[in-house]
This record gives sequence, C-alpha cells and structure tokens, in this order.
Amino acid sequence: MFLDTAKIKVKAGNGGDGMVAFRREKYVPNGGPWGGDGGRGGNVVFVVDEGLRTLMDFRYNRHFKADSGEKGMTKGMHGRGAEDLRVRVPQGTTVRDAETGKVLTDLIEHGQEFIVAHGGRGGRGNIRFATPKNPAPEISENGEPGQERELQLELKILADVGLVGFPSVGKSTLLSVITSAKPKIGAYHFTTIVPNLGMVRTQSGESFAVADLPGLIEGASQGVGLGTQFLRHIERTRVILHIIDMSASEGRDPYEDYLAINKELESYNLRLMERPQIIVANKMDMPESQENLEEFKKN
Repeated sequence: MFLDTAKIKVKAGNGGDGMVAFRREKYVPNGGPWGGDGGRGGNVVFVVDEGLRTLMDFRYNRHFKADSGEKGMTKGMHGRGAEDLRVRVPQGTTVRDAETGKVLTDLIEHGQEFIVAHGGRGGRGNIRFATPKNPAPEISENGEPGQERELQLELKILADVGLVGFPSVGKSTLLSVITSAKPKIGAYHFTTIVPNLGMVRTQSGESFAVADLPGLIEGASQGVGLGTQFLRHIERTRVILHIIDMSASEGRDPYEDYLAINKELESYNLRLMERPQIIVANKMDMPESQENLEEFKKN
C-alpha cells in the first residue's frame, strides 16, 4: 500500500453585494427602497469518482476557486447565486485541513459529495433596512467572503504495475524516465530498499501507478535479502513488468534470471504466475546484448 498526497488551495465564491436603489414614482420622495439582495457565492464541492485512481491531477492544478454571486438588482430582485465548483477526487481520498491536520472527511462511496469551502452569503439590499423612521434607507450590505482554506489530500493506493527483476537491472532508472518519480539510482545492489512510486499519465488523460520494488534475489520467498517485503508488494499489483539485464553485466545468464525470478514468484504465491507479465529487455546498448536477446527468444 502506498500513500499518494497533494496539497491544494480552495476558495469559495464571495456573496454578491446588496443594492441601494429607489422606486421612481411621481410625487413619492425617492420612491421608497427597491434594492435587492446579492446572490450566494459558489461552494467548492468534492465529488467522488471511482474512475480516478490517483491524485496526479492535483499536482498540475493546485488552486480551485468558485465564482462569486451576482449583486442585488433593482425592483427588489435578488442577484443570481453562483454555481458550485465541483472537483472530482478518487474513491478513498482523505481530506485534511493543512493547517491543523484535522481530518475533514473520508470520501469512500462513488458519487459522495462534501463541501470543502462554503460560499459567502449575499449581502442585503436597502429594501431590507426600511423602517417607519427611515423609509428610504441609503444603506446596503456587502456580501460575505467565501471560505478559503488549504487542504492536504491523502490517498492510499495500490500500484497498478510492479517493476521486478534482480538488483541493478535498471528498474529505478526506468521508473525515473516514464514518471516524475526521483528514486535513488546507483550501480550497486539494493539501492532501492523501500518501494518507490511514480505516476504515468497516458495521452487520453488517464493515469496509473507504477512501483519500483526492491531487487529480488534467489531465496526471496524464504525471506532472503528483502524478499518477503518485496513479494508482499508485488502481490497487490495488477501487472508485472519484468526487467531483465540483457547485457549479463553481473555475469548471470538473462534467461536464467528470468527463470529464477519466476520461481521465486511461484514459490511465494502460485497465483502470481497468473498475473499478466511483460518482459523488458534492458541495457540493450551494452556489448553482446543483442546476441543475448536473440538467444533469449529461442527459449
């Protein structure tokens, strides 16, 4: 399980100002008050969308502002209230007040809605202030400001794709290229000792999560190296991306690597062998890689 987070600012719309206006009637001084109330400002509303899987969208758009209500009008007419700004969030999102850390809501059900910032109330027009002593008031009320706050969003997510392979085959490098993640990269074993998570956005606008998991070695299913920790995470992924060092830079045969990794997956949980697995031939710019790939394909 990984934690995806984002910090955003939301601003609800201000209420519209009330209006000062008077009726125009013959022989009636100022005609009496006729200014209407301002409209309500729009709320900022989070709506759960089960089609979203990550908080990636909130990394590119961190500010959300609803429209303000319209001002009051003559003839005692109210200004139009603003439409609410509806923001789609993934199922399972926890919303916190960034300043206090207090949990405001857990958004769990598809279609669930929660107002994270309330729009301001519209101000009263001068028609509201008329009294027997002051039948033609020249005062009105300003609209209330909309609520403004900074929010911390948290989403516990399962990685869609898990990168597997022996240590130093290039898993972290691949993750850093296809996502904006910045994993620690080095030419030594077990650079990755905890899973790194990156988000990939497709051309259609959809996104999915990719996890770079600690390198696997023989005996992992019995707890050797970082084995059981690694295998627990891979168990939760939908697709396995198997990275193989075709250059044999560590002195191992690429096909033997492939068999060894799958043996560990099978030993830990036989159902992992039913998971879709994509093989990636890496380090193809190194000497002998092309020959090793051709030999690999024969098996």
